[in-house]
Amino acid sequence: MATDTAYSSAAGDLRGPITPEGHTMVDLLTGVLPQIRSEAGDNDREGAFPVEVFGQFAKLGLMGATVPAALGGLGVHRLYDVAVALRRLAEADASTALALHVQLSRGLTLTYEWLHGPPPVRALAERLLRAMATGEAAICGALKDPPGVVTELTADGSGGWLLNGRKTLVSMAPIGTHFFVHAQRRDAGGQVLLTVPVVRRDAPGLTVAEHWDGLGMRASGTLDVSFHNCPVATDRILERGPAGARRDAVLAGQTVSSITMLGIYAGIAQAARDLAVEVCARRWSEPPSAVRTRVAEIDARLYALHAVTGTALLNADLLAADLTGDLDERGRAMMTPFQYAKMTVNQLAPAVVDDCLSLVGGQAYAGRHPLARLYRDVRAGGFMQPYSYVDGVEYLSGQALGSDRDNDYMSVRALRA
Repeated sequence: MATDTAYSSAAGDLRGPITPEGHTMVDLLTGVLPQIRSEAGDNDREGAFPVEVFGQFAKLGLMGATVPAALGGLGVHRLYDVAVALRRLAEADASTALALHVQLSRGLTLTYEWLHGPPPVRALAERLLRAMATGEAAICGALKDPPGVVTELTADGSGGWLLNGRKTLVSMAPIGTHFFVHAQRRDAGGQVLLTVPVVRRDAPGLTVAEHWDGLGMRASGTLDVSFHNCPVATDRILERGPAGARRDAVLAGQTVSSITMLGIYAGIAQAARDLAVEVCARRWSEPPSAVRTRVAEIDARLYALHAVTGTALLNADLLAADLTGDLDERGRAMMTPFQYAKMTVNQLAPAVVDDCLSLVGGQAYAGRHPLARLYRDVRAGGFMQPYSYVDGVEYLSGQALGSDRDNDYMSVRALRA
């Protein structure tokens, strides 16, 4: 198979990690890639989550890759390095990369809570981070309510809380041990407050669906999770403040938790390109001019995709470490380049995969062909928050035109509900 030319990672082209910790993570992943690649097609057809692979991740310390070394993890802290690792993994299987992203992003956000949260939150974050480092904890984010459902906390009358509702599109759910559930509650005056209760899988009233028949990312373990009078202790709730507060400082955390996903779609596009170029090289000793033109266009698109993604990641890494200025401005300065990159990637990556199908021809239209899986998987990028396409257009145009709007999509959803 065609391989990447070696470039300096300092160019921001996602070819390799920057830090020693990042190199360690990528090296550990590399040893598991042959198995992941060999099983990807069957897992996709069956919608089967690769439980054994994630067991290996736990043994290798990869489930705690973004946990600080002081708490037993690998100490990977650069968003750029995480995206590089996800890119490499997505070249073998995007579903596995999406599920691992859930764990890696939680390590990054919990590290912030451990360093900067109030004492009870720091204590909770430390317990979870240590469990991630040992491979005991697989922590899922449960963000999206299905249509017509509002996931809510209500007081249980004895100082605790009850959680009711349902979340959809929860990736890595088959092995999830804890769920960060985005919910809302009301104060005595009726104001909607945003909260994140942390719920163990074995909590009474919590149910994980058994199967999800998705178009793409079919092996990512993306399931529905339901809550019926699920008890939650007060010290396991992260308070996020009132809905409608218009605090752009939260955009920084949303960027940190999501921007590394861009590496997944870069990896899908790269895998499609390499496969198509290999087929063309075998098929023709001197490819037709239309084939050569299409290959050149694909590589140009990949270069642009890598460049914009790498730049946005480096920008986010720089700003994530700086808490000295206006935090609202910092949030916007992280989110805006992320959204430029996300919109670009969501246009270029599907275009690359589509062109690769054209190069390979009708054989790629068979359901078992690797390009068919890549074609379906790459489309998932447009649905990922923050932001989906419509919300992304609203955000970027609002920044350009100076619109007075709430940029926290979780706050907007709560108020609409």
